[in-house]
Amino acid sequence: MGDECYTTQLIDRDGVFNVEGLEQFVKAVRLAELGLSYAVVSIMGPQSSGKSTLLNHLFGTNFKEMDAFKGRDQITKGIWIAKGVGIEPFTIVMDTEGTDARERGEDNTAFEKQSALFALAISDIVLINMWCHDIGREHAANRPLLKTVFQVMMRLFSPRKTKLLFVIRDQTKTPMELLKPVLMEDIQKIWDTVYKPQAHRQTALSEFFSVEVTALSSYEEKEEQFKAQVALLRRRFFHSIAPGGLAGDRRGVIPASGFSFSAQQIWKSIRENKDLDLPAHRVMVATIRCEQIANEKLSHLACDKDWLELEAAVQSGPVSGFGRKLGSIIDAYLSEYDMETMYFDEGVRTTKRQQLESRILHLVHPAFQAMLGHLHSKALNKFRSDLEQSLKSGKGFAASVRDCSQSSLLEFDEGFADVAIKHVNWDASKVREKLHHDIEAHAMSVRDAKLSELRDSYQKQVTEALAEPIESLFDAPEQDSWPLIRKLYKCETVNALSRFANSLSGFELDQATCDKMMAELKDYAKSLVEKKAREEAGKVLIHMKDRFSSIFSYDKYSMPRVWTGKEDIRTLTKEAHAAALKVLSVMAAIRLDDKQDNIESILNSTLMDGLDYRKSLEAAADPLASSTWEEVPRNNTLITPVQCRSIWRRFKKETEYTIIQAITAQEAHRHSNRWLPPPWVIALIAVLGFNEFMMLLRNPLYFFGLFIFFLLSRALWFQLNIAGEFRNGMLLGLLGLCTRFLQTVMSLLKKLADKPRRHRRTPEPPQPRKLISAQTFMSQSQRQASFSGSIPDALSSSSPVSSKSGLEYSSMSTESQLGETNREVSSS
Repeated sequence: MGDECYTTQLIDRDGVFNVEGLEQFVKAVRLAELGLSYAVVSIMGPQSSGKSTLLNHLFGTNFKEMDAFKGRDQITKGIWIAKGVGIEPFTIVMDTEGTDARERGEDNTAFEKQSALFALAISDIVLINMWCHDIGREHAANRPLLKTVFQVMMRLFSPRKTKLLFVIRDQTKTPMELLKPVLMEDIQKIWDTVYKPQAHRQTALSEFFSVEVTALSSYEEKEEQFKAQVALLRRRFFHSIAPGGLAGDRRGVIPASGFSFSAQQIWKSIRENKDLDLPAHRVMVATIRCEQIANEKLSHLACDKDWLELEAAVQSGPVSGFGRKLGSIIDAYLSEYDMETMYFDEGVRTTKRQQLESRILHLVHPAFQAMLGHLHSKALNKFRSDLEQSLKSGKGFAASVRDCSQSSLLEFDEGFADVAIKHVNWDASKVREKLHHDIEAHAMSVRDAKLSELRDSYQKQVTEALAEPIESLFDAPEQDSWPLIRKLYKCETVNALSRFANSLSGFELDQATCDKMMAELKDYAKSLVEKKAREEAGKVLIHMKDRFSSIFSYDKYSMPRVWTGKEDIRTLTKEAHAAALKVLSVMAAIRLDDKQDNIESILNSTLMDGLDYRKSLEAAADPLASSTWEEVPRNNTLITPVQCRSIWRRFKKETEYTIIQAITAQEAHRHSNRWLPPPWVIALIAVLGFNEFMMLLRNPLYFFGLFIFFLLSRALWFQLNIAGEFRNGMLLGLLGLCTRFLQTVMSLLKKLADKPRRHRRTPEPPQPRKLISAQTFMSQSQRQASFSGSIPDALSSSSPVSSKSGLEYSSMSTESQLGETNREVSSS
């Protein structure tokens, strides 16, 4: 049973309140869950009067009892509490220290009075344990104590029904009917002699206390009878707080959840006020009760269907009439609070109502903030869409931002008027300020994006205006390339900057920002020219070779040059080198300013005059032994002097083969046209052959034979294309002539062999022949030509002239066959 009653010392003999022990007791018995369904029973009486024994038998507790065989000393020190076992409702049993104790002395009765007052303040039922032989005595043990308690209770507390159950111990043979009137008379005398305030001078004892008297036999002498009487008395404590029970008419009950706090505060007030000036019990009860009701209303509001629906709707989006709907819900719960607390202390009620209203507003504040968030998002989205439409219509950016911003802020203000509730003046200035800040941030982001697009657009225009013309100028660099590039750069840059400034005017930017963006566009145009110049400088060797080839390999009409032997290759080479060197000088540096430089003169003096082939002993004396040009900044240098020397050497090495080919072609042409013997040989032949020449003149037959020989030789010359065969050399010419000659002889022999065979053949009647179409004849001719040209094709890889002769021969054979075919058709 001891494990079930949770006996705990509440206050020790020095008056120290055991806060931790009480909290553990409340948690152990789960007192906070009981609400108002509990009762507090305490006992007062002189020391060693059997108070603990009575409580243990009544409620099944295990308070420490006195052992009569060890003496009559003080057993209960301070105040103890325990849970009544097997009692319904839940009952807190409080055992107090006995009065008139020898251990505390005659003059130290303050703790006795404080503990008695504490028991009366928190108890619903107070057991007054008294000896039967004290009834009727003027100076009985409990008489002064009861007088003091009545005075304080009546003065400091509003009327609160407390059950005073006088338990007469060790009943004698005097009947109870005689003892009870005497005891009631004594109690009434004490009440009548107590000083009362003006408001309670006529108040009866029954307004504060409900008095009952019961008697018990001696525990030591009649134990069984005592236990039987206690068992009967125990039944009266069942349902003690129900109507008709021992404490059925109690008022101002403290909720079980506030019992611990209430007990602490009462004892604190009692200890601090030596004259027992306790706080008004009604105020304390009102405070606890109003707090409880406020908590109930707040919890009911948190579970209210209308509120939950409104809260869910707010989470999903803006709600029309939010302030009106929320205000009606709050008014309903505040009205319920007012009705349930109307009989409590007005000051406490008002204070707790304000606290409840504050807690309700704290509960609904997130929904209010969510609504402000929706208003913020809606206004910001409106600004974004309006700004986009305004910009599409062609309106200036700054003007569009001003108009759209004012419109969005006005919509936010109108929406806030619908969201506000009458119970509190919540300020939306921070949200409005944030909206204004977000509008400005979005406007800045859109402005930056638009400016970026505008900048990219004008950079693209500048690129289109400069890139291709500069590339075309660098494809064929001339002396005036850089002046033309400078002119083009300045013209296009000025035009772009002018248009760009007009476009920026709609943004109403500050002058520093405008100047910065204009400078960036100008720098972009300059960097574009420099980039193209560096790209083309990387291809300078190609440009130099192209320029060399255009002068050396083509004439002034841009026709490929034929090397006939009349051209001055040395002069052409020098001119082509000079032109290529000029290309190198043009591409060596960036010349966007009008400053003159001596790059071309340095290159001409060092490379064209042969200085690059000298090995100078002093590096400082060589103008190309440097990484920079004089009077040219390093950042404008495209090709350093050292690189120019390297490029020139490579250029000359790669163009040397072209010059050698030209010289070789010229020499071959000269050799191919050198058929006549030298003049001295002609003169010698004329002198030595004079007699033979005169003989031919005297004899015409010789002259006629010589003429016939000349005609045959001339025919063979053209038929065999002797000049063409010998154009590629003597050996190839002889091989080609032998091949052509063998083909001709084989063809004649074949014709001679076929002619007798045709005469011996039996003539057949002539068959009508159809004329061969031109297309059929051409196809046959091509097949025959391809067949007849198969022999000379064997030598085509070594002699292109002989291949050409074979084709001419095939063409002639085709023509002869065509003549024969036509003659046969005519005869038929």
